[in-house]
Amino acid sequence: MTTLLVSLTAVPVYLWQFGIDWFQGILFFLFAAATGFSITLGYHRHFAHIAFRAKSPVKLFTLIFGAAAFEGSALEWAADHRRHHKHVDEDEDPYDISKGFFHAHIGWLLFKLHPQPPMDNVADLRADRMVVWQDRYIILLNFAAGLVLPTLIGFIWGGPKAALGSFLLAGVLRTVVVQHSTFFINSFCHMLGNRPYSSDCSARDSWIMALFTFGEGYHNYHHEFQHDYRNGVKPWQFDPTKWSIWLLSKLGLASNLRRVAPEKIMLAEIAEKHRMLELAVEQGRIPVEKHGMLQSAHERLQHAAKAWEVRKAEYARATERKIEASRDRLHELRREFETAAANLRLAIQHWHETHQGILSMA
Repeated sequence: MTTLLVSLTAVPVYLWQFGIDWFQGILFFLFAAATGFSITLGYHRHFAHIAFRAKSPVKLFTLIFGAAAFEGSALEWAADHRRHHKHVDEDEDPYDISKGFFHAHIGWLLFKLHPQPPMDNVADLRADRMVVWQDRYIILLNFAAGLVLPTLIGFIWGGPKAALGSFLLAGVLRTVVVQHSTFFINSFCHMLGNRPYSSDCSARDSWIMALFTFGEGYHNYHHEFQHDYRNGVKPWQFDPTKWSIWLLSKLGLASNLRRVAPEKIMLAEIAEKHRMLELAVEQGRIPVEKHGMLQSAHERLQHAAKAWEVRKAEYARATERKIEASRDRLHELRREFETAAANLRLAIQHWHETHQGILSMA
């Protein structure tokens, strides 16, 4: 709250007295990008979800500048976030949206109703020496990277006045902006937007929120497929964190980028559309006689999806154990998997055609 108070008082006074020059503007955006991506790319997708593997330079960068965001250590952050995914919309969810916007946005930090739960879900991170080092020195890193560093850069550039400006703009104001960008994910991303992949929880996809959260706005997808390194899975969706991870992989600084198969994504979308159609039939908005067409298409799809999952698992196991499988057997399993995938695509196409046909007659 101190940073917010300073941003609302001292920052306007400084701007009124001295204005803002190109140096202060660039420094603000550089620190905002460094700390923002350290949270979304580092704290979130790497440490909390292990959606990819980062090399040591990337880990060190995100741990230092993640600390500069004043959002706690990566260990604490990941523990809270994993608990959120496990208990979303339940009482044990740290930022449960059902308790209101203010609670989900920042109230859960200001007024914790329960004692700090044990960090019993981050054993993997406790084994990481860099993560443990950051957790041990988090307070020092908070101030050194978040406030002292921009102030020092400002002083070197233009003396005391530039140092003050850098402290207020690239330090204090930037901290507030990045923090609320993160808080938007916990609050607005559980309130605004649609749920194309699952309506089982409150998480929503919002392209508007993606603009303010470094691509984290596609939150319904994330909650359905939390280990995918992408949030904006469609090519046109704004997800600079995804693009940054991809670029790091091309530079040899990231590996093991986890992706959900396109077929699974389409099946999740279809399952949600099917649920909505079933609801429309129950409410009388779609004639009951069309229900048989819908069920037939859905049963064909389920059969094809099950066969695809089986063939995919068989081929994956055989590929991992090449010594135990002959080359001919591998080719045979691959053909069976490709056939199952082709059948699944046909079943998906048939379901979409049936879906469109029913909607056009509704």
